[in-house]
Amino acid sequence: MNYTDFLKMIPEAVLVAILIITFIADFTSAKKEVRKWMNPMVSIMFFALTVVCLLPLKPVRAFGDMYITSTAVNVMKAILALGSTIVVIQSRVWAENSRKEGEFYMLITSTLLGMFVMMSAGNFLMFFLGLEMASVPLATMVAFDIKRNESAEGAAKFILTATFSSGVMLYGISFIYGACGTLYFQDVLTNIYGTFGQSDTSKMLLPVMGLVFFFSGLGFKISLVPFHFWTADTYQGAPTIVTGYLSVISKGAAAFTLLSILFHVFFPMLKYWHILLMIVVVLSITVANLFAIRQSELKRFMAFSSISQAGYIMLAAIGYNWESSVTALSYYVLIYVVANMAVFSIISVVEQNNGGKTDIDDYNGFYKTNPKLSFLMTLAMFSLGGIPPFAGMFSKFFVFMAGVHGADIHTSIGAWGYAVVFIALLNTVVSLYYYLKIVKAMYIKHSDNPLPTFRSDINTKFALALCTTGILLFGICSYVYDWIAAAA
Repeated sequence: MNYTDFLKMIPEAVLVAILIITFIADFTSAKKEVRKWMNPMVSIMFFALTVVCLLPLKPVRAFGDMYITSTAVNVMKAILALGSTIVVIQSRVWAENSRKEGEFYMLITSTLLGMFVMMSAGNFLMFFLGLEMASVPLATMVAFDIKRNESAEGAAKFILTATFSSGVMLYGISFIYGACGTLYFQDVLTNIYGTFGQSDTSKMLLPVMGLVFFFSGLGFKISLVPFHFWTADTYQGAPTIVTGYLSVISKGAAAFTLLSILFHVFFPMLKYWHILLMIVVVLSITVANLFAIRQSELKRFMAFSSISQAGYIMLAAIGYNWESSVTALSYYVLIYVVANMAVFSIISVVEQNNGGKTDIDDYNGFYKTNPKLSFLMTLAMFSLGGIPPFAGMFSKFFVFMAGVHGADIHTSIGAWGYAVVFIALLNTVVSLYYYLKIVKAMYIKHSDNPLPTFRSDINTKFALALCTTGILLFGICSYVYDWIAAAA
């Protein structure tokens, strides 16, 4: 082993340094009642991580091509690092009240490290290692609030589904290894090209089964329909800060990894996974929208919203061009991060000032007592719904364009691609209805006992300022999309 390869893993090395520094700081100050410096210190380190990921790092290969990174991967790492920074900033009050502040920051760092390794994997074994490095700390974060039964229940369901999905995924990987005799992405791609270039269809069975089981396993992680049954209960039971992290950071990392593997490993099997993906995308967007309409609890509402958003994210993968697909997906995740984290920042601060209630009816008349937070929530909901001129409209437009890029409408598969995009467009109208339900509750519905007027803490204000800036500027500033496109 060449130990200098570790020096090529710069973002991962920064995360390891953050983990060590946080552990030492937490250990040496464990007996202190108040540690006002902890959150600013970790926030600054995560901001530094974001800056490192934004640097023009060269594509590298390490450990015999088990670790491969590119400019597109570095862009997604920067997006996820930015989202994690926002989570850390807004978590100060909740983390201090939990009296386990250091542990929470170490868990976030550990999960992000696993996601970075997963996205840079060049081997199925490295991919699975990164996936489990992210999943185990995530389960701990879901169960972080030990005083609430819902938190333990949500963690139990998360662990059970994560275990099942990992088993299904490993089963698929074993089929791939049996068919190709290797776990390296490039070698698997070469073997599949050779297999599908032959007339003997019996040799295609193992790769196809491996693809289906692998896709199913990762579908659980992204919470695509029909692999979504754990999502609502886990989102409702987890602490609100953790729910926000689950909805954007882990979903973005898994979606990017799935897109990368579909294009770079299973591309010769395009006609198989195209059909599979189209079905799952339509189901995810449609079923989630219908269930979201029926929700009365805001975190469950956002859970089904995230399932629908996952369908829109993966819509980019049904195109035929890697550059347009990865650009649209990365840009969508960026906009989704700022919009969704704005919503969860407001849910968290309201929850802290409302005795832990998160029902939609609790927001009736919210505008009268807290007009600023109501306005920011409205902007975030408009962006999630794709209403112009907010950034969410541009992200949906680019995903729709990527979904039909290279598709020939005169062929059956190309026509199906256009049909899927059209169905997604119709579902956007449905999503507007339930996002506007929240706006209606805040501005129109009357409440005899509205939420009290309260002041947000400085960290929440700063996090909301970052998210609102992104919602307003990421769409109209073409430089952001051009930067992502240049990296693809």
